Parts: sequence; structure tokens; C-alpha cells
Amino acid sequence: MSGKSVLRRVDWFTIFIFLLLISIGWLNIYSSTFSEENKSILDFSTLYGKQLFFIGISLVAIFILLSLEANFYERFSSVLYIITMVLLLGLFVFGKTIAGATSWYDLGFFNLQPSELAKFATALALAKYLSDIQTDIKRRKDQLFAFVIIIIPVLLVIPQPDPGSALVFFALVFVLFREGLPLIYLWIFFMAVLIFITTLMFGTIWVSISLILLIAIFLLLKRATFKVPILPLSLFFVIAVVFSLSVNFVFENVFEQRHRDRFSLWLRLEKDPEKLEEIRKTIGYNTYQSEKAIESGGFFGKGFLEGTRTKGDFVPEQHTDYIFSTVGEEWGFVGSATVVLLFSILLLRLVYLAERQRSDFSRMYGYGVISILLLHYFINIGMVIGVLPTIGIPLPFFSYGGSALIGFTALLFIFLKLDANRLKEWI
Repeated sequence: MSGKSVLRRVDWFTIFIFLLLISIGWLNIYSSTFSEENKSILDFSTLYGKQLFFIGISLVAIFILLSLEANFYERFSSVLYIITMVLLLGLFVFGKTIAGATSWYDLGFFNLQPSELAKFATALALAKYLSDIQTDIKRRKDQLFAFVIIIIPVLLVIPQPDPGSALVFFALVFVLFREGLPLIYLWIFFMAVLIFITTLMFGTIWVSISLILLIAIFLLLKRATFKVPILPLSLFFVIAVVFSLSVNFVFENVFEQRHRDRFSLWLRLEKDPEKLEEIRKTIGYNTYQSEKAIESGGFFGKGFLEGTRTKGDFVPEQHTDYIFSTVGEEWGFVGSATVVLLFSILLLRLVYLAERQRSDFSRMYGYGVISILLLHYFINIGMVIGVLPTIGIPLPFFSYGGSALIGFTALLFIFLKLDANRLKEWI
């Protein structure tokens, strides 16, 4: 496909939203790292100067990604996946440690985080496998292999340690459900999470009583319509209670203290109000300060470069994982709602694009893009406003970081290239 043809067919609405997000993101990085001593936006010794450089690299990457033939991504998806897995493996020997995590390669002019590149490579590899004519996601063997594709990067990222990035790969499981994976897996996952949380909050006895009541209600409602499945219900109850009994052991002996503290803060496990407030100001310091910054912004915000908490460096990592707190303080509810709306429009647009694909590979990859962006967006903003526990993942196209911006750009524009090519005969 020629360059002019790509420009005609590419979805410019999505590109417009992308450009809006990276522009607003850069303005907030500028605000959160601004110094009177360095006023030039082209000062590449500053964080906002470096981010401008990364934006330039991303724009060049867009040109390259759209110039390549669309079938390149399907044909070489396995190669890209293997390359990124080797890069993740190489961190254990050549990686650079920053803030306790060995997640980067020091390239001199910037640090490369391969887990960001592994996201689009894993989405491509999964889409390639699922679109194979011999693959049937309803078969156990094919389900297992699909899960293996997702699990391999997780196992390589967790020991860095970078549990936040590892969690993102699990978002690709939703692609499997879109393509026909039985919903029983989703119900098992949600039940496990629900039992885990309720056990921490109320204990195994109350969980057991609740399960008995739920089973009793189910039996009363269904008894007249079909034969009561006593054995499956009994087995479910036993497994659920055993799992609940294991929760406290796992929480106390498997989780690290910092993880236990974050769950204690999130679920309000500490009953003493004074101790809880103390935990918020120490263990949950980042989130506490982020909430205060957003609250202080009010409805319209304090104005660009006028955030007192932002200027005072109250919120740690404000230019990266907590960038949304700058939006809340300086642009207020109106600005925060605008950012949320832009992300929502982007995701809905991508769903529309994914559904119109004629190629199974393109559709599946599209849903991989949606899943990854949605998880980042949902968890990051939820973390910043205090409704979710602290998990170190960036806000797409917004947070400072070259690897993240380039990785998200590649993730999105590979799909836009596939969408622009959807009417070609080879599809």
C-alpha cells in the first residue's frame, strides 16, 4: 500500500485523540517538573525536554510503522515476541536497577524498558496464534497454549520485580473471552478475587456463612425448574472454604510487608482511625498527597503552573505514575473529566475499529490493544484517586517515560495500520 493510500485510509479521528492526549500529557509533565532556572522547552537536560525528545522519536516511529506492509506484523509476530522475551531475559544479566527494579537497559542517551515493548509483541503473538485456522479456543490444549503465551512475559517481569507491568499482560485474557473462551474461567477468577478480599475484611467464618446463604437462595430459586446439582454445589463450597482458609497464610507469608500495607490501607483493615490515618500519611503517602492535590483543584483548578502542591513537590513521582494529580490540581474537575472523556472516546473508537475488521488477526490484535490500554487507564487513575491499591503502571500517552510512550505508540499504530489495510485482497 502506497504512502498516500495509507494516509487516506488511516483513522484520523483516533490519531487526533492520540495527539490531544500526548499534548495534554506533555503540558502536565512540563508543569510538574517546571523550574524557574530552566524555562526553555528545548532544554533536553530537563524531564519535559526529554519527553519532547521521546515524542519526536514516537512520531518517527509512527511513520515507520505505517510505512511497513500490514502483513509484516502477522508474518513476523512470533519473531517480535521471541526478541522481546530475550530482551526481558537479558535484564537478569545486563539490566540497570532503578528504584529497586532491574527493568531497564542503559543505552546512554536513555533507559530502555523492554516490558513496554513486550506488550505489543505479546498482543501480536496471541492474535497470530488465535487466528490460526487450526486453533480452537474451546479446546483445552489451545487454551493452555494461549495462556502460556501470556504467562511467559509475566514470569520474566515479576522477578525484576515489576508486578505492575506483569499484571498488564493478564489484560490479554479478555481477548480470549472475546474469541469464545468459556465464561466459567471469568467467573472462577472473580469468585477467587471476591473470596480473597472478603476473607481479609471479614474472615473465613463470615465467608462460609455467606456462601451457605447464597447456595440456599440458589436452591430455592432453581428447585422447581431443574434437578438440583447437589454434588457440584458441595464441591464448590468445599473448594471455596479451603481457598478462604489459605488466604491469611498467603497474605502473611507470601506477600511482602509493603504489599500487605497497601492492602491494609486499601481495604481499611486497620480499625483504629488514628492508626489508619497514620498509615495513609506514611505507607500510602503518595496516594494521600495525590488525593489532597486533586481535592485542592476544586471545579476549575488553580490554573496552569499555579498548582501549589505541584510546585512544592508534595506528590512523589508526579510526572510518571501520579501525573493525573497534576491535572486534578491545575485543571480541576473540568480538566480531569476531559481527560477521562478523551480516554473513553479513544477506547470506544478502538472497539468500533476492531469490530469492523475483516481479518481475524487484526480484530484479535485490536482487542489486545483495547485490553492493555483499558487496564492501564483504569488502574492508574483508580490508584491516583485512592480507590485502588498502589500499582506502579503509567497512564498511556501521558506519563513521563520514553519506553512507555514508544511502546504505547507502537501498540496503537500497528493496529491503525492493520485497520487501514483491512480492504486489501490478502485479508
